[in-house]
Amino acid sequence: MDRVSRRARFEQVDIYPVTCERLSAGRSNLEVLEGIIRGGARIVQLREKEASKRELYHLAVKFRGMTEQAGILLMINDHLDIALAVGADGVHLGQDDLPLRAARNLAPELIIGASTHSLQEALEAQGEGADYVNIGPIFPTRTKEGVERFLGPEAIVDIGPKLEVPFTVMGGIAGSNIDEVLARGARRVAMVSAITQAVDIAETVRSLRERIRNYPPAGR
Repeated sequence: MDRVSRRARFEQVDIYPVTCERLSAGRSNLEVLEGIIRGGARIVQLREKEASKRELYHLAVKFRGMTEQAGILLMINDHLDIALAVGADGVHLGQDDLPLRAARNLAPELIIGASTHSLQEALEAQGEGADYVNIGPIFPTRTKEGVERFLGPEAIVDIGPKLEVPFTVMGGIAGSNIDEVLARGARRVAMVSAITQAVDIAETVRSLRERIRNYPPAGR
């Protein structure tokens, strides 16, 4: 699949599950992925900060097999080499990862997403060839240890309309506050623990997708 086809499929994304085994209620990443697939998600990001690179590669191979069979996009967090090695659909880069322009030169057909924490960073990522940017962290989150600054949902209003590429939002978003980001224009919502720690992952994914697609609720 080429970049144009991948971008077209990314446009259909609503919920954007991100893995983290230590926040998965004792379940493996593969068990979490099974639930994500059954819930109908159109994308998943393999993010496992505590695994060695070799461990991450072998896990990514299994993720690629399962996501390919299910017909959903596979993004790899941080590691472009692993994304290329396993035939993933894209890579998501942080501010301290490989520069986006260099990643684009190495992987012209992959989707490349970028984590951004301000309007300036978002516009820079867009200018350097990002296919989408993530705005966050929106709320306090357990997946970003040591982070003390949170943007708040108003950042979506400040940044989103100024972008020409799609954006995702992430950071402490759960069923209890998702309406706060939807009300400000977010329609691609990345979540970790709200999904990985759910008792029924598949049902949670289905429910969250429904809330995003049908926002605002009837009668509002």
